[in-house]
Parts: sequence; structure tokens; C-alpha cells
Amino acid sequence: MLVVFLRTLILYALVIVVMRIMGKRQIGQLQPFELAVAIMISELAAIPMQNTGIPLVSGIIPILTLLIAQISISLIALKSTKARAVICGKPSILIENGKINEPVLRKEMYTLNDLLEQLRSKDMANIADVEFAILETNGQLSIIPKSQKRPINPQDLHISTNYEGLPLDFIVDGDINYKNLEKVKLDENWLRQELSKFNVSNLKDVFFASLDSDGNLYYQLKSEGKGKS
Repeated sequence: MLVVFLRTLILYALVIVVMRIMGKRQIGQLQPFELAVAIMISELAAIPMQNTGIPLVSGIIPILTLLIAQISISLIALKSTKARAVICGKPSILIENGKINEPVLRKEMYTLNDLLEQLRSKDMANIADVEFAILETNGQLSIIPKSQKRPINPQDLHISTNYEGLPLDFIVDGDINYKNLEKVKLDENWLRQELSKFNVSNLKDVFFASLDSDGNLYYQLKSEGKGKS
């Protein structure tokens, strides 16, 4: 029983490390060869977990081999445009200039119902509002609406806007992020003084605190259901 437990932990840790090395893409963003590698790795790890008669190394070596193969293919795809087209394929334009491209639909084995479903998932219920629909190499559908159907933005109205940066997390679950404080040339004393204005004396009681690009401090106590600023 202990052997199975240890083998499972070792293989689990190995798979996590291998997937981490492969990158941070979500399943829906994986290229076909990356998805194949991920499925094969999970299968190879499961076999020695279930059968203790199989040497552990018999599962580790194939997993590492697949990792090397995947990294090699990824490097080749990065260096060569032609290789990238062969390995990953090319995007397919399903709707071009507002018209459905039927030959491409048939080539990609993409039904009209599939196309309409994907458009609805992108909040495009009316196909007449679409200028381009591009099927990316990872299977995702990119939509470019017609110019008159796009949401209005400040640039369209000639309105200038202020820069908005990413908020900096200062406290997460009671722990202070000193690196983020240093980025904006602040320190723990400043943080304590600001939170004391809201009658917060113990930073360990703070569940989350952050500072936005406008200098507004947001915080939430561990016992509270909503934040304050």
C-alpha cells in the first residue's frame, strides 16, 4: 500500500513538473500536438500507478521522452514559419467580408450549426453583423464585427482617458507583499497608517488589500463579506 502511495506521489509530481515546463496554456488553447502530448503523458503516468509490477522507470522515461519531443517541436515551430504551418496548421477564414466561406467550412468539417453556436457564444447572435470569423489553429473562433456593429470606445468619441495600470496586491490572506510595496516606493508603515484610518490595527486580519493606478486603497477583512476603499 505504501509503495502505491509513493509511486503515485512521484508520478503526480513528475506530471505537474512536465506540464509546467510545457507552458501555461489552457486546454482550449493547446495546439493539436500539445494536446496529444498531454493526453499521452496522463496515460503513461496512470499505467505504473495502477500496476506495481511495472517498474517506475518504465513510466518516467516515456514521459521525459515526450517532454523532450514536445520542447523540440515547439522550438522548431518558433524558429521556422514553414515548420510552424506544418506542425500547427494555418487559421481558416470561415466568414470573409460578411459572407460565409462554404468551401472552408466543408474542409474544416465545420457545420453551419457549429458556426452559429460559436457566434452566439461570442455574443454575436446575428451572422449579418460579422465581417470576419477566423478559426484559429487551436480551435478557437475569433470574431471581427462589422465596423458599424462594434462597441463605441472613447477614441471614437475623441475622449482622452487616463492611464490605467494593474492594481498591486499589498496583502493576500494576511501576508504582506513587500515586493509590490517597493515597486511604488512604499513600506509597511505606510500601509499600516492607511489601514488605521479604517480602524484596522492588525494586518493579519486583512484578507486582501490592493492599490490601483489612481492611488485608491482597497481592502477586505477576513470576517467581512465585502470590501472597502
